[in-house]
Amino acid sequence: MESKWQLTPQQEAEVQRQLAVIRRGTAEIVPEHELVEKVRRSVATGQPLRVKLGMDPSAPDIHLGHTVVLQKIRQMQDLGHVADLVIGDFTGRIGDPTGKSETRRQLSAEEVEANARTYVEQVLKVLDPARTRIVRNSEWLAPLRFEDVLRLAATLTVARMLEREDFTKRFQDNRPIHIHEFFYPLMQGYDSVHLRTDIELGGTDQKFNLLMGRSLQKEFGQDEQVAVMMPLLEGLDGVHKMSKSLGNYIGIDEPPNEMYGKVMSIPDALMPKYYELVSCVSEDELAAIRQGLADGSLHPRDAKMRLARELVSRFLGEAAADEAERRWKTVFQQGALPDDIPAVPVEPGRYWIVKALVQLGLAPSNSEARRAVEQGAVRVDGQRVDSVEAEVDLREGVVVQVGKRRFVRCQAP
Repeated sequence: MESKWQLTPQQEAEVQRQLAVIRRGTAEIVPEHELVEKVRRSVATGQPLRVKLGMDPSAPDIHLGHTVVLQKIRQMQDLGHVADLVIGDFTGRIGDPTGKSETRRQLSAEEVEANARTYVEQVLKVLDPARTRIVRNSEWLAPLRFEDVLRLAATLTVARMLEREDFTKRFQDNRPIHIHEFFYPLMQGYDSVHLRTDIELGGTDQKFNLLMGRSLQKEFGQDEQVAVMMPLLEGLDGVHKMSKSLGNYIGIDEPPNEMYGKVMSIPDALMPKYYELVSCVSEDELAAIRQGLADGSLHPRDAKMRLARELVSRFLGEAAADEAERRWKTVFQQGALPDDIPAVPVEPGRYWIVKALVQLGLAPSNSEARRAVEQGAVRVDGQRVDSVEAEVDLREGVVVQVGKRRFVRCQAP
Protein backbone atom coordinates (compact mmCIF):
# COMPACT_ATOMS: atom_id res chain seq x y z
CA MET A 1 0.00 0.00 0.00
CA GLU A 2 1.51 3.31 -1.10
CA SER A 3 1.79 6.00 1.54
CA LYS A 4 0.47 9.52 1.00
CA TRP A 5 3.36 10.93 3.05
CA GLN A 6 6.65 11.64 1.32
CA LEU A 7 9.50 11.50 3.83
CA THR A 8 13.21 12.24 3.80
CA PRO A 9 15.65 9.36 4.44
CA GLN A 10 16.11 10.64 8.01
CA GLN A 11 12.35 10.65 8.55
CA GLU A 12 12.05 7.16 7.08
CA ALA A 13 14.67 5.96 9.55
CA GLU A 14 12.72 7.55 12.40
CA VAL A 15 9.54 5.79 11.27
CA GLN A 16 11.31 2.43 11.35
CA ARG A 17 12.79 3.18 14.78
CA GLN A 18 9.38 4.00 16.21
CA LEU A 19 7.73 0.97 14.65
CA ALA A 20 10.38 -1.31 16.17
CA VAL A 21 9.67 0.13 19.63
CA ILE A 22 5.91 -0.14 19.25
CA ARG A 23 6.03 -3.70 17.90
CA ARG A 24 8.24 -5.02 20.69
CA GLY A 25 6.38 -7.62 22.72
CA THR A 26 3.00 -7.04 21.08
CA ALA A 27 0.65 -9.98 20.47
CA GLU A 28 -1.33 -8.41 17.63
CA ILE A 29 -1.72 -5.07 15.81
CA VAL A 30 -4.97 -4.50 13.89
CA PRO A 31 -4.42 -3.43 11.18
CA GLU A 32 -0.65 -3.09 11.04
CA HIS A 33 -0.50 -1.18 7.75
CA GLU A 34 -2.62 1.57 9.31
CA LEU A 35 -0.19 1.80 12.24
CA VAL A 36 2.63 2.35 9.75
CA GLU A 37 0.66 5.11 8.04
CA LYS A 38 -0.21 6.83 11.32
CA VAL A 39 3.44 6.85 12.41
CA ARG A 40 4.47 8.21 9.00
CA ARG A 41 1.86 10.97 9.33
CA SER A 42 3.13 11.86 12.79
CA VAL A 43 6.76 12.01 11.68
CA ALA A 44 5.87 14.05 8.58
CA THR A 45 3.68 16.58 10.40
CA GLY A 46 5.32 16.66 13.80
CA GLN A 47 1.92 15.98 15.41
CA PRO A 48 1.99 13.34 18.15
CA LEU A 49 -0.37 10.39 18.00
CA ARG A 50 -3.13 10.12 20.63
CA VAL A 51 -2.76 6.81 22.45
CA LYS A 52 -5.64 5.65 24.62
CA LEU A 53 -5.89 3.25 27.53
CA GLY A 54 -9.14 2.70 29.36
CA MET A 55 -9.03 1.43 32.95
CA ASP A 56 -12.11 0.62 34.96
CA PRO A 57 -11.35 1.17 38.67
CA SER A 58 -12.98 -2.06 39.81
CA ALA A 59 -10.40 -2.61 42.58
CA PRO A 60 -8.22 -0.21 44.59
CA ASP A 61 -4.81 -1.41 43.40
CA ILE A 62 -3.05 -2.39 40.21
CA HIS A 63 -0.52 -5.18 39.80
CA LEU A 64 2.37 -5.96 37.50
CA GLY A 65 0.05 -7.48 34.89
CA HIS A 66 -1.60 -4.07 34.44
CA THR A 67 1.79 -2.48 33.79
CA VAL A 68 2.30 -4.44 30.56
CA VAL A 69 0.10 -2.03 28.59
CA LEU A 70 1.28 0.92 30.69
CA GLN A 71 4.87 0.11 29.81
CA LYS A 72 4.02 0.07 26.11
CA ILE A 73 2.31 3.45 26.39
CA ARG A 74 5.33 4.86 28.22
CA GLN A 75 7.51 3.70 25.34
CA MET A 76 5.23 5.56 22.93
CA GLN A 77 5.37 8.65 25.14
CA ASP A 78 9.16 8.50 25.01
CA LEU A 79 8.79 8.57 21.21
CA GLY A 80 6.92 11.87 21.53
CA HIS A 81 3.31 10.70 21.52
CA VAL A 82 0.67 11.55 24.13
CA ALA A 83 -1.55 9.33 26.25
CA ASP A 84 -5.21 9.62 27.17
CA LEU A 85 -5.74 7.61 30.32
CA VAL A 86 -9.48 7.07 30.53
CA ILE A 87 -10.65 6.33 34.04
CA GLY A 88 -13.86 4.41 33.47
CA ASP A 89 -15.85 5.92 36.31
CA PHE A 90 -19.00 5.49 34.18
CA THR A 91 -18.24 2.16 32.49
CA GLY A 92 -16.77 0.88 35.76
CA ARG A 93 -20.16 1.02 37.39
CA ILE A 94 -21.29 -1.69 34.96
CA GLY A 95 -18.03 -3.62 34.77
CA ASP A 96 -16.38 -5.18 31.74
CA PRO A 97 -18.08 -8.54 31.02
CA THR A 98 -14.96 -9.82 29.24
CA GLY A 99 -14.09 -13.30 30.49
CA LYS A 100 -16.91 -13.32 33.04
CA SER A 101 -19.30 -16.25 33.38
CA GLU A 102 -21.93 -14.16 35.12
CA THR A 103 -23.10 -10.58 35.45
CA ARG A 104 -20.72 -8.45 37.53
CA ARG A 105 -21.90 -6.60 40.59
CA GLN A 106 -22.42 -2.93 39.79
CA LEU A 107 -20.20 -0.64 41.84
CA SER A 108 -21.42 2.50 43.54
CA ALA A 109 -20.13 5.91 42.47
CA GLU A 110 -18.32 6.17 45.82
CA GLU A 111 -16.53 2.83 45.33
CA VAL A 112 -15.48 3.76 41.81
CA GLU A 113 -14.16 7.17 42.85
CA ALA A 114 -12.17 5.76 45.78
CA ASN A 115 -10.56 3.18 43.50
CA ALA A 116 -9.92 5.77 40.79
CA ARG A 117 -7.81 7.91 43.14
CA THR A 118 -5.38 5.08 43.87
CA TYR A 119 -5.31 4.06 40.19
CA VAL A 120 -4.08 7.49 39.13
CA GLU A 121 -1.37 7.56 41.80
CA GLN A 122 -0.08 4.14 40.80
CA VAL A 123 -0.37 4.55 37.03
CA LEU A 124 1.76 7.67 37.10
CA LYS A 125 4.60 5.58 38.50
CA VAL A 126 4.87 4.17 34.97
CA LEU A 127 3.54 6.85 32.63
CA ASP A 128 5.12 10.25 31.99
CA PRO A 129 2.85 12.74 33.81
CA ALA A 130 3.83 15.53 31.41
CA ARG A 131 2.54 13.55 28.41
CA THR A 132 -0.51 12.00 30.10
CA ARG A 133 -4.01 13.44 30.07
CA ILE A 134 -6.23 11.85 32.71
CA VAL A 135 -9.95 11.97 31.90
CA ARG A 136 -13.08 10.31 33.27
CA ASN A 137 -15.56 8.93 30.78
CA SER A 138 -18.51 10.15 32.84
CA GLU A 139 -17.67 13.58 31.38
CA TRP A 140 -19.11 12.58 27.99
CA LEU A 141 -21.13 9.43 28.69
CA ALA A 142 -23.31 10.79 31.48
CA PRO A 143 -24.72 13.70 29.37
CA LEU A 144 -25.81 11.45 26.48
CA ARG A 145 -29.53 11.62 25.73
CA PHE A 146 -31.56 8.48 25.24
CA GLU A 147 -31.74 9.12 21.49
CA ASP A 148 -27.91 9.25 21.46
CA VAL A 149 -27.80 5.87 23.18
CA LEU A 150 -30.25 4.44 20.63
CA ARG A 151 -28.06 5.73 17.81
CA LEU A 152 -25.10 3.90 19.31
CA ALA A 153 -27.13 0.74 19.80
CA ALA A 154 -28.24 0.85 16.16
CA THR A 155 -24.65 0.39 15.00
CA LEU A 156 -24.43 -3.15 16.40
CA THR A 157 -26.41 -6.35 15.87
CA VAL A 158 -27.14 -8.99 18.49
CA ALA A 159 -25.39 -11.54 16.26
CA ARG A 160 -22.22 -9.46 16.32
CA MET A 161 -22.37 -9.14 20.10
CA LEU A 162 -22.80 -12.89 20.48
CA GLU A 163 -19.52 -13.36 18.62
CA ARG A 164 -17.94 -12.66 21.99
CA GLU A 165 -16.88 -15.99 23.47
CA ASP A 166 -18.01 -15.09 26.99
CA PHE A 167 -21.49 -14.07 25.85
CA THR A 168 -21.81 -17.12 23.58
CA LYS A 169 -20.92 -19.49 26.40
CA ARG A 170 -23.35 -17.87 28.81
CA PHE A 171 -26.09 -17.98 26.17
CA GLN A 172 -25.45 -21.66 25.44
CA ASP A 173 -25.41 -22.49 29.15
CA ASN A 174 -28.68 -20.61 29.75
CA ARG A 175 -26.96 -18.18 32.10
CA PRO A 176 -28.39 -14.67 32.06
CA ILE A 177 -26.94 -11.87 29.94
CA HIS A 178 -28.35 -8.52 30.94
CA ILE A 179 -29.01 -5.87 28.31
CA HIS A 180 -26.83 -3.31 30.06
CA GLU A 181 -23.79 -5.59 29.51
CA PHE A 182 -24.24 -5.20 25.75
CA PHE A 183 -23.70 -1.48 26.21
CA TYR A 184 -20.23 -1.87 27.75
CA PRO A 185 -18.27 -2.28 24.47
CA LEU A 186 -20.39 0.47 22.90
CA MET A 187 -19.45 2.87 25.68
CA GLN A 188 -15.77 1.93 25.51
CA GLY A 189 -15.89 2.43 21.75
CA TYR A 190 -17.57 5.80 22.14
CA ASP A 191 -14.67 6.89 24.36
CA SER A 192 -12.48 6.59 21.26
CA VAL A 193 -14.94 8.65 19.21
CA HIS A 194 -14.98 11.43 21.79
CA LEU A 195 -11.19 11.48 22.14
CA ARG A 196 -10.42 10.94 18.42
CA THR A 197 -8.02 8.18 19.40
CA ASP A 198 -5.27 7.09 17.00
CA ILE A 199 -4.12 3.97 18.87
CA GLU A 200 -5.85 2.05 21.64
CA LEU A 201 -3.96 -0.35 23.89
CA GLY A 202 -5.28 -3.42 25.67
CA GLY A 203 -4.65 -7.05 26.45
CA THR A 204 -5.50 -9.80 24.00
CA ASP A 205 -8.72 -10.41 25.94
CA GLN A 206 -9.84 -6.87 25.00
CA LYS A 207 -9.83 -7.40 21.22
CA PHE A 208 -13.61 -7.19 20.82
CA ASN A 209 -13.81 -3.96 22.83
CA LEU A 210 -10.89 -2.35 20.99
CA LEU A 211 -12.29 -3.17 17.58
CA MET A 212 -15.61 -1.66 18.65
CA GLY A 213 -13.81 1.67 18.82
CA ARG A 214 -12.86 1.28 15.14
CA SER A 215 -16.45 0.48 14.19
CA LEU A 216 -17.90 3.50 15.96
CA GLN A 217 -15.23 5.89 14.67
CA LYS A 218 -16.13 4.77 11.15
CA GLU A 219 -19.82 5.39 11.86
CA PHE A 220 -18.94 8.91 13.01
CA GLY A 221 -16.77 9.64 9.96
CA GLN A 222 -13.45 9.59 11.80
CA ASP A 223 -10.14 7.93 10.98
CA GLU A 224 -10.25 4.53 12.62
CA GLN A 225 -7.96 3.76 15.53
CA VAL A 226 -5.37 1.00 15.46
CA ALA A 227 -5.75 -1.70 18.12
CA VAL A 228 -2.47 -2.73 19.74
CA MET A 229 -2.89 -5.82 21.88
CA MET A 230 -0.38 -6.99 24.46
CA PRO A 231 0.03 -10.55 25.77
CA LEU A 232 -1.49 -11.44 29.12
CA LEU A 233 1.15 -11.87 31.81
CA GLU A 234 1.11 -15.15 33.70
CA GLY A 235 1.26 -14.82 37.46
CA LEU A 236 3.49 -16.47 40.04
CA ASP A 237 1.90 -19.86 39.43
CA GLY A 238 3.23 -19.75 35.87
CA VAL A 239 -0.12 -20.86 34.47
CA HIS A 240 -2.94 -18.39 34.95
CA LYS A 241 -3.19 -14.72 34.04
CA MET A 242 -1.93 -12.54 36.90
CA SER A 243 -4.91 -11.82 39.12
CA LYS A 244 -5.53 -10.66 42.68
CA SER A 245 -8.42 -13.10 42.97
CA LEU A 246 -6.06 -16.00 42.21
CA GLY A 247 -3.40 -14.71 44.61
CA ASN A 248 -0.68 -15.02 41.93
CA TYR A 249 0.01 -11.30 41.58
CA ILE A 250 2.77 -8.79 42.34
CA GLY A 251 1.25 -5.48 43.44
CA ILE A 252 3.18 -2.35 42.54
CA ASP A 253 2.47 -0.83 45.97
CA GLU A 254 3.48 -3.88 48.00
CA PRO A 255 6.21 -3.60 50.68
CA PRO A 256 9.70 -3.80 49.12
CA ASN A 257 10.63 -7.14 50.71
CA GLU A 258 7.35 -8.69 49.54
CA MET A 259 7.75 -7.40 45.98
CA TYR A 260 11.39 -8.50 45.76
CA GLY A 261 10.60 -11.94 47.17
CA LYS A 262 7.67 -12.47 44.83
CA VAL A 263 9.81 -11.64 41.78
CA MET A 264 12.35 -14.19 42.99
CA SER A 265 9.58 -16.82 42.99
CA ILE A 266 8.61 -16.31 39.32
CA PRO A 267 9.07 -19.58 37.38
CA ASP A 268 12.39 -19.65 35.55
CA ALA A 269 10.74 -20.25 32.17
CA LEU A 270 8.88 -16.91 32.38
CA MET A 271 11.99 -14.75 32.81
CA PRO A 272 12.34 -13.79 29.10
CA LYS A 273 8.67 -12.83 28.91
CA TYR A 274 8.79 -10.76 32.09
CA TYR A 275 11.88 -8.93 30.86
CA GLU A 276 10.25 -8.21 27.51
CA LEU A 277 6.94 -6.97 28.93
CA VAL A 278 7.68 -5.23 32.25
CA SER A 279 11.37 -4.36 32.20
CA CYS A 280 13.04 -1.29 30.71
CA VAL A 281 16.04 -3.16 29.28
CA SER A 282 17.09 -2.33 25.73
CA GLU A 283 16.61 -4.69 22.80
CA ASP A 284 20.30 -5.62 22.90
CA GLU A 285 20.14 -6.36 26.64
CA LEU A 286 16.96 -8.38 26.15
CA ALA A 287 18.63 -10.46 23.45
CA ALA A 288 21.63 -11.06 25.73
CA ILE A 289 19.39 -12.13 28.63
CA ARG A 290 17.48 -14.54 26.40
CA GLN A 291 20.69 -16.02 25.05
CA GLY A 292 22.25 -16.31 28.49
CA LEU A 293 19.22 -18.10 29.92
CA ALA A 294 19.07 -20.41 26.90
CA ASP A 295 22.76 -21.44 26.94
CA GLY A 296 23.15 -21.49 30.71
CA SER A 297 25.63 -18.63 30.95
CA LEU A 298 23.07 -16.59 32.93
CA HIS A 299 21.62 -18.26 36.03
CA PRO A 300 17.85 -17.73 36.37
CA ARG A 301 18.42 -16.60 39.97
CA ASP A 302 20.71 -13.79 38.81
CA ALA A 303 18.21 -12.76 36.13
CA LYS A 304 15.47 -12.60 38.77
CA MET A 305 17.62 -10.56 41.14
CA ARG A 306 18.28 -8.02 38.42
CA LEU A 307 14.58 -7.80 37.57
CA ALA A 308 13.53 -7.65 41.23
CA ARG A 309 15.92 -4.79 41.86
CA GLU A 310 14.71 -2.90 38.78
CA LEU A 311 11.03 -3.23 39.70
CA VAL A 312 11.41 -2.36 43.39
CA SER A 313 13.59 0.61 42.48
CA ARG A 314 11.12 1.89 39.89
CA PHE A 315 8.01 1.63 42.02
CA LEU A 316 9.35 2.11 45.55
CA GLY A 317 12.74 3.82 45.22
CA GLU A 318 16.44 2.99 45.09
CA ALA A 319 16.87 2.81 48.88
CA ALA A 320 14.00 0.33 49.16
CA ALA A 321 15.61 -1.81 46.44
CA ASP A 322 18.95 -1.77 48.28
CA GLU A 323 17.35 -2.92 51.52
CA ALA A 324 15.15 -5.57 49.88
CA GLU A 325 18.13 -7.03 48.03
CA ARG A 326 20.25 -7.05 51.21
CA ARG A 327 17.49 -8.81 53.16
CA TRP A 328 16.93 -11.41 50.45
CA LYS A 329 20.64 -12.26 50.29
CA THR A 330 20.81 -12.51 54.08
CA VAL A 331 17.84 -14.85 54.35
CA PHE A 332 18.06 -16.97 51.22
CA GLN A 333 21.70 -16.96 50.13
CA GLN A 334 23.41 -16.90 53.52
CA GLY A 335 20.72 -18.87 55.36
CA ALA A 336 20.47 -16.31 58.15
CA LEU A 337 17.30 -14.97 59.70
CA PRO A 338 16.24 -11.44 58.79
CA ASP A 339 16.87 -8.82 61.46
CA ASP A 340 13.40 -7.30 61.24
CA ILE A 341 11.22 -10.25 62.27
CA PRO A 342 8.01 -9.01 63.92
CA ALA A 343 7.42 -10.15 67.50
CA VAL A 344 4.04 -11.60 68.50
CA PRO A 345 2.98 -12.16 72.13
CA VAL A 346 2.11 -15.79 72.92
CA GLU A 347 1.58 -17.78 76.11
CA PRO A 348 4.31 -20.43 76.45
CA GLY A 349 3.12 -23.96 75.84
CA ARG A 350 2.38 -26.68 73.29
CA TYR A 351 0.16 -25.77 70.36
CA TRP A 352 -1.43 -27.61 67.46
CA ILE A 353 0.53 -26.27 64.50
CA VAL A 354 -2.59 -25.32 62.53
CA LYS A 355 -4.01 -23.24 65.38
CA ALA A 356 -0.57 -21.77 66.07
CA LEU A 357 -0.20 -20.43 62.54
CA VAL A 358 -3.60 -18.77 62.69
CA GLN A 359 -2.97 -17.32 66.16
CA LEU A 360 0.40 -15.91 65.09
CA GLY A 361 -1.13 -14.27 62.02
CA LEU A 362 0.80 -16.44 59.60
CA ALA A 363 -2.34 -17.95 58.06
CA PRO A 364 -5.80 -16.42 57.67
CA SER A 365 -7.66 -19.68 58.35
CA ASN A 366 -7.22 -23.30 59.46
CA SER A 367 -7.52 -24.48 55.85
CA GLU A 368 -4.75 -22.13 54.69
CA ALA A 369 -2.59 -23.23 57.62
CA ARG A 370 -3.12 -26.90 56.74
CA ARG A 371 -2.21 -26.21 53.13
CA ALA A 372 1.02 -24.48 54.16
CA VAL A 373 2.05 -27.46 56.31
CA GLU A 374 1.14 -29.96 53.58
CA GLN A 375 3.28 -28.00 51.11
CA GLY A 376 6.28 -28.20 53.42
CA ALA A 377 6.33 -24.43 53.86
CA VAL A 378 6.28 -24.30 57.69
CA ARG A 379 9.36 -24.26 59.92
CA VAL A 380 9.72 -23.79 63.66
CA ASP A 381 13.22 -22.67 64.67
CA GLY A 382 14.45 -23.88 61.30
CA GLN A 383 12.94 -27.37 61.53
CA ARG A 384 10.30 -28.26 58.94
CA VAL A 385 6.91 -29.31 60.27
CA ASP A 386 5.79 -32.33 58.23
CA SER A 387 2.42 -33.20 59.74
CA VAL A 388 -0.78 -31.18 60.10
CA GLU A 389 -1.33 -33.06 63.37
CA ALA A 390 1.98 -31.92 64.87
CA GLU A 391 2.21 -30.04 68.15
CA VAL A 392 4.95 -27.47 68.64
CA ASP A 393 6.48 -25.71 71.65
CA LEU A 394 6.05 -21.95 71.50
CA ARG A 395 7.99 -19.82 73.94
CA GLU A 396 10.06 -16.65 74.09
CA GLY A 397 12.42 -16.40 71.11
CA VAL A 398 10.99 -19.22 68.96
CA VAL A 399 10.85 -18.26 65.28
CA VAL A 400 8.00 -19.59 63.15
CA GLN A 401 8.31 -19.31 59.37
CA VAL A 402 5.82 -19.85 56.54
CA GLY A 403 7.21 -19.88 53.02
CA LYS A 404 10.22 -17.80 52.10
CA ARG A 405 9.05 -14.39 53.27
CA ARG A 406 6.90 -14.66 56.41
CA PHE A 407 8.52 -14.86 59.84
CA VAL A 408 7.28 -14.33 63.40
CA ARG A 409 9.29 -14.36 66.64
CA CYS A 410 7.39 -15.40 69.76
CA GLN A 411 7.63 -13.20 72.82
CA ALA A 412 6.14 -13.34 76.30
CA PRO A 413 2.80 -11.54 76.64
